[in-house]
Amino acid sequence: MESLSALRGLVLLRDSVEWEGRSLLKALIKKSVLCGEQVHILGCEVSEEEFREGFDSGINSQLVYHDFFRDPLNWSKTGKALPGGPLGALRAMCGKKDLGPVTIALDSLSWLLLHLPCTTLCQTLHALSHQHSHPGDSTPVQHVHVLGLLHEELHGPGPMVALSSLAQAEVTLSGTVGQASAHILYRRPQQRPTHETLWFSILPDFSLHLQRGSPLESQLYPDLHTHPVDPMTHLTFNLHLSKKEREAKDSLILPFQFSSEKQQALLYPGPGQATSHIFYEPDACDDLDQEDPDDDLDI
Repeated sequence: MESLSALRGLVLLRDSVEWEGRSLLKALIKKSVLCGEQVHILGCEVSEEEFREGFDSGINSQLVYHDFFRDPLNWSKTGKALPGGPLGALRAMCGKKDLGPVTIALDSLSWLLLHLPCTTLCQTLHALSHQHSHPGDSTPVQHVHVLGLLHEELHGPGPMVALSSLAQAEVTLSGTVGQASAHILYRRPQQRPTHETLWFSILPDFSLHLQRGSPLESQLYPDLHTHPVDPMTHLTFNLHLSKKEREAKDSLILPFQFSSEKQQALLYPGPGQATSHIFYEPDACDDLDQEDPDDDLDI
């Protein structure tokens, strides 16, 4: 995750029903705060109290939270919400010229996709993550780190492909044996896409604990001092043959196997062996005329 936190641009956190991604989003937010970055959060899916839960006071004091959960369309007219809703907040960040290293967390990108046109949202995300690039730059300098939580099961292939084309990295969450894994697809400028799989766990204070290997490696490399258990110990039948049983099996001639002696006996019977003959007596209706074989058809 160290290389993931160092990326700039759009990073998609793709979760599912089996593996939620908000905990990983909060862990990456904490890492950004500890690195001294500004952190803006667009909260649309859960309340601010629920999102801040688990962070200590030092982390919460550094978070700039834009609450679009209680009143996303500003119907209450309290004046606290930015004009234009979440899209207006994103566009306002795009217009800031003095924006230093900053992390913008979208909780969630799926909520935005369900309430905004996909093309408009993609254009805004592209402008936000590339606002410090200049025309003609082969490697644009990007200071904005956009973390988008995406529930991929809620969307069709069209929006998923559009967002994937904008992302610098995609993190697909999965796991096994109670341990979470992150399959990361990196897209760096002028480089081929690379893949990486990390196993991790998230502590109660939203600190990341990385595991260098898969939890299944202990099963692939068992302890040499333990004796393996024979799985055929308690079977009611024997899968092994003794030496005598194997010799008897190899010497057995099966009924459908023809030995050379049997072939000679069938093809060339001896003088003392009985031979078979076929006796045929014509019937009255039999046609024996070879010149006109169809004369019995009365044509």
